[in-house]
Amino acid sequence: MKQIARISFVIGFFILTALASKAQEQGYMPPVLPAFSASIKTGKIQLDWISGFTEVKEIGVQRSLDSVLNFNTIGYASYPTQTRNAYLDNKPLPGNNYYRLFILFKNGRFMYTKVMLALPDSTIRADQKLEYTDIKDASKALRGKEEENVEKVAWHPSNFIYTTADGNINIKVPDALQKKYAVKFYESNGTFLFDIEHLKGPFLILEKAIFMHAGWFNFELFEEGKLKEKWSFFIPLNYRQ
Repeated sequence: MKQIARISFVIGFFILTALASKAQEQGYMPPVLPAFSASIKTGKIQLDWISGFTEVKEIGVQRSLDSVLNFNTIGYASYPTQTRNAYLDNKPLPGNNYYRLFILFKNGRFMYTKVMLALPDSTIRADQKLEYTDIKDASKALRGKEEENVEKVAWHPSNFIYTTADGNINIKVPDALQKKYAVKFYESNGTFLFDIEHLKGPFLILEKAIFMHAGWFNFELFEEGKLKEKWSFFIPLNYRQ
């Protein structure tokens, strides 16, 4: 009888997998465990998955910046036994965010899913650099009289560090693999926020949530220890799709 139950479970799981895969191709459903999706939204990262497991006790979400070591549990799925599930990482870290799921079954056994790199949500127009005309009204509302200083210096977005239409910050340094680049970020009043000591790739997206609020921010970009650019960027409250 137990063998029949196991066979039924396996058959049911494969049917679910086949149906979900077909639906996923049509853009309706997320991947099936042990695969899942990790999409960079506006200010957060969303994990989605389909599960064919029924005897699940908990599903932990683990995050790492290097995809191999230093995975830390940042939260748990609210309803681990649901077929379709999701988890929101509201405070992603600077740099690439890698995720895996830790699945604990009721019988004490456990497994890890594949490791997934969070990628930009294709439904959000994240490729368009915000110009001053895009943020002028929002900037004035947040900054008031200080906005006059921005107009006097004829602000324009940097070619290296800039805000895109999804509200996130893009860092684009094509020769980052040949030279050492570092970045320091500041509030508009000069208060130090954080830094990235070494840009390990030519392109990096920083989630707007890292900066905690909308408004103007300053940065310093260093090439081989020397200041390459000192400029600013604006994070809007909302983004354009």
